[in-house]
Amino acid sequence: MDWKLFFQAITKYLLGLLLVGLLLFLPAGTLRYPGGWLLLAVLFGPMLPAGLVLLGHRPELLRRRLNAREPEPEQRRVLAWSALMFLAAFVLAGLNFRFGWLPLPDWLRYAAAGVFLLGYLLYAEVLRENEYLSRTVEVQEGQRLIDSGLYGLVRHPMYAATLLLFLAMPLVLGSLPSLAVMLAYLPIIGKRMDNEERVLCDGLPGYAEYRERVKYKVLPGIW
Repeated sequence: MDWKLFFQAITKYLLGLLLVGLLLFLPAGTLRYPGGWLLLAVLFGPMLPAGLVLLGHRPELLRRRLNAREPEPEQRRVLAWSALMFLAAFVLAGLNFRFGWLPLPDWLRYAAAGVFLLGYLLYAEVLRENEYLSRTVEVQEGQRLIDSGLYGLVRHPMYAATLLLFLAMPLVLGSLPSLAVMLAYLPIIGKRMDNEERVLCDGLPGYAEYRERVKYKVLPGIW
């Protein structure tokens, strides 16, 4: 086992758990926020075993995702807007619970948790299919075009998975105001995909033809 990679992954995992917890429970003014605990369970529960699987079987993929540094200035701006979106959504969720602005029924929160886990499974399948998957927009040395499996249905199945995850998240938290904020992910992801496709067309052989063959980006027949 690569112990340096293990401790790096565990450190980032615990810091992420702490940060999300603070962003949710401090605005809520209490630890008795069921939606907050439900999100922590479905978000960080599967993340730990998935990370251990990557550590054991695909450590290079895990290392690339942990050490990602976005080289594209446009993508750095996109990531900054995404960070602000999450910050606003989490804080609003806590405040929504604290002041009871627009509460959602329990059944909807649990149904959204199921959708969230479905998004996780879809994301795991994308990781299985594409060994070159990175958090940054770049063409890696030796990278080949992936056009089978989910990539035969849409060009960006990873973003299809994140679409499920991010839009389910505010419903898991029981917060309609947060859902309104998370809808900003649609133009954000659109801009990221447009830039990513320009990079791939320029640097990945066969991608331009693949884009003509597979018409949809994230949702077959829709987008």
